[in-house]
Order: sequence, then structure tokens, then C-alpha cells
Amino acid sequence: MTPQGGMTPKPSVGVTPGRTPLRDKLNINTEEGSVDYSDPSFAKHLQRESREQLKLGDESFVEDAAEIELRKQAIRDAEREKELRQRHTAVQRDLPRPSEVNETILRPHNVEPPLTDLQLAEELVKKEMITMIHYDCLHHPFSDIQARKGKGVGSSSNNAEHISYLEKTPYDKISEEELKKAGELLGQEMEVVKHGMSHGDLSMEAYNQVWEECYSQVLYLPGQSRYTRANLASKKDRIESMEKKLEINRGHMTTEAKRAAKMEKKMKILLGGYQSRAMGLLKQLSELWDQVEQANVELHTFQELKKQEDHAIPRRKEALREDVQRQQEREKELQQRFADLLLEKQTLSQKF
Repeated sequence: MTPQGGMTPKPSVGVTPGRTPLRDKLNINTEEGSVDYSDPSFAKHLQRESREQLKLGDESFVEDAAEIELRKQAIRDAEREKELRQRHTAVQRDLPRPSEVNETILRPHNVEPPLTDLQLAEELVKKEMITMIHYDCLHHPFSDIQARKGKGVGSSSNNAEHISYLEKTPYDKISEEELKKAGELLGQEMEVVKHGMSHGDLSMEAYNQVWEECYSQVLYLPGQSRYTRANLASKKDRIESMEKKLEINRGHMTTEAKRAAKMEKKMKILLGGYQSRAMGLLKQLSELWDQVEQANVELHTFQELKKQEDHAIPRRKEALREDVQRQQEREKELQQRFADLLLEKQTLSQKF
């Protein structure tokens, strides 16, 4: 309230001029309408009031649609990342995997003599491996060249085979904690084997050498659609294998050549203007360079001429100086001769 006519109006009882409900609630305003700003409690009440106002403003905040979408996308990415971590390593790295499962590697249990504990453990590992391959072939088929060409992966009969096997031998999903624990146990076992068998650190060169040696001992038989040892294959099988490999390599070359031509065509369309501009600039640059070379040749020519002139000028000056001196001497002799003849004329004139 603003005083009028120099008079301060008397506030009514129970009403504080300019007061806020929150301050009245906190009993900051007195009954007489005066406030003691030096009171420490007044500053505390002001801070509390500010916090409450900020809290009310936060509660009325509305989240932006873009922020909601980003948050949802982050949740989806986290879920996808978690799902990828639960896949097998071969699937995560997109490594080549068999399209058909060979179950004949399992040994029969009822054999004589019975299997040892180590052999039983090996059978469990192989059985789990076969179950994993069936599961991956059904849910995560390998994206090979046929898939990239749009011919699909697998067939309905193979899927039925995988489903039938998984119904008899269910696939148990492993949690991240169990996978981590298994990885730790495997790492410990690897260290034990490494120290027990005195294995050292294998360099990349040694690994490549071992890999090449092992790979050279394996041969693919296209007629039988299987791999075998190279030393067990006949000459005919080796020739067929080499022909198949050559055919595959030619197919790769053709595919890569088509891809390269397609990319070159796209790049030509995309960069055609830049290439034309570059060719024009190169032509201008070549012409300018020719002019620079011509000017450089002329510069060196005139520099050589200047050197020759610098050497010749002193000789020419000296020759001219000598000529001038001889001319002066000649003129002096002629002047003296003229004076003598003039004197002789005068003498003869006086006698006669």
C-alpha cells in the first residue's frame, strides 16, 4: 500500500499490506505489518520459501516428446545389448556355423568297456554343443552368401529337424551371472593347463604358421559335401576340390567386380561435377606450369646474358677510354701542327 498525501494509513487489524499467504503461514509478517529484516529467522524462512517455490515448479514440469523418445530408445538399446550378450560367441561375432548338425559324433552309452568319467564329461560337452547348434540354426541362422543374395537361409525341413531335437532336448538359457562364473572357471582351468604343460605365450607369427599347417591338412570334397584329411584324398578328389575352390574364387571375383563397378558408377554420378572441375583446373594448372617454365627459361637466359655483359662492360669501357685517349692525342698533335703551319704562314707573309 502506498501512503497518500504524506500520511501513512493505519493497517486494519489482522491484515498485512503486501503480504503473501506463504509468509503469513510462516508467521513472518507481524500483526502491525512491520518486518525485521535483520532477524536470522527471516532469512531462513526466505530460503525455505524459495525451495518450496522451486519444488512446485519442478512438479509442474512437462517432459519433452523428444526426451521421451530418447529415453525409450536408450531402454531399447540396453535391452538389445543385453540380449546380444546372452547369445553365443559365434553368433555375436557372426562367425561361420554349420547349417546341418552332425549327431554321429556322440558315443553310445551302453558300450563295453563302459565310458570313463572323462569320456562321459566329453559326451556331455558334445551334447550341449549339438543342442546349441540346433538352437542357433533355428533362431539365429547364419547369414552366408546365399542370404546376402536374397535366397534365404535354411529350409522348413531343417527347421522341423531343429524343433524336433529341441523338443526332446530342451535348450536351457544361461544367465549373465552364470556365464561370467563359467568364464572365470574356464580362465582358471586354462591357467592350470598352461602352467602344467609349460605353455608359453604364442606369438601371432607362430599362430599363423600353425593355422596354415592345420588348414593345409583339411580338404573339402564337393562331390561328397564334406571335409576330409588331405592325405586321405585321392588325386581326383584333390583336382575336384581345387576346381571347386577356383570356381568359388571366380564367383567372388565376379561379385566384387560387379560391386566395384556399381560403386564406381555411383561415385561417378556423385563426383562427376567435381571430376570435370578438377580436369579443368588440372588443364589450367598445366598451362600455367608451362608458362612458369618458359618464364624460368627466359629468366635464366637473361641472367646469363647479364653475367656476360657484366664481364664485357669493363673491357668495352677500357677500349673506349683508350680510343678517346688516342683521339685526344691525335687532335692535340693536329692542333700543334695547325699552329706551326699558321706561324709559318705568317712568317712567309711578312717576308714578301
